[in-house]
Amino acid sequence: MLGTGRFPSLSAIRAFEAAARLGSFAKAAEELDTTAASVSYHVRRLETQIGVPLFVRSANRVSLTVPGEIVAREAIGAFAALRASFVRAADADRSHLSLTTLPSLGTSWLMPRLGRFRERYPELELELDLSVEAKDLAGGRFDAAIRNGHGDWPGLQATALFPSVFVPLCAPALALAARGLTDPARVLDVPLIGRRDWWALWFAAVGCERNAPAGSFAMQLPAEYLDISAAVAGQGIAIGSPILFRHEIESGRLVPAHERVAGDGRAFWFVAPAARRHQAKIARFREWIGDEAAVAREAARTYL
Repeated sequence: MLGTGRFPSLSAIRAFEAAARLGSFAKAAEELDTTAASVSYHVRRLETQIGVPLFVRSANRVSLTVPGEIVAREAIGAFAALRASFVRAADADRSHLSLTTLPSLGTSWLMPRLGRFRERYPELELELDLSVEAKDLAGGRFDAAIRNGHGDWPGLQATALFPSVFVPLCAPALALAARGLTDPARVLDVPLIGRRDWWALWFAAVGCERNAPAGSFAMQLPAEYLDISAAVAGQGIAIGSPILFRHEIESGRLVPAHERVAGDGRAFWFVAPAARRHQAKIARFREWIGDEAAVAREAARTYL
């Protein structure tokens, strides 16, 4: 009798199921990529463990005993359901694309364009994660990412989208007050908003020796799109990307406070694991976002 704690091994059950379904140890061995002797060994161990013969063996064939038929019905049904679940999982993976990107790019640039992706590939379901931290693409949780950097991430294929550039932006009502931005002798009566390192790079790019004191900054916000929202509300001059926030500029909600554009040498890249770069869903998104980036670069050519 089979006691508790002595459940038959999966290898033995798998060998029995294949032999029962195919009616042959040799055919089962071919399917399982092993030998007929190995299949026979596992089945014999299973019979010994449960104390019941499952097959009647003859010179050229095997047939199920009555107990064997009972077990076979359950085993074949269970393995069929298991195979079907793997097929469903593979189908779901092919139609589900998980993407992670930076909050500012995701909210301000990518989201308004995703409708066109859905129109082109309605069969693909997109999951979008917005995170400042670069998520690991090796673990399988995410298929691809849009990152900011120099494009040199080991194990990832990187496709350049557009450069990381920034320019002072303000509401039209502040444009006149912002004219003294590059005059180091003039005290700014308009607060600065945004990353201090970008402001430092921008002042260096225009050859201005202004060293903005701490009081020049109105606030510190965690994301560029929040800086831009504050600038639209007239709360100061933000330093931001004329590519990501082209809509705000074209709509007149923001104007460049100065014509000089600066950069930090980095760019936005579409990245995916090199081993998975040919997967259809990744290749489709890479092609689509490459087209969108080309349009964005052309629209922003005066800033580039």
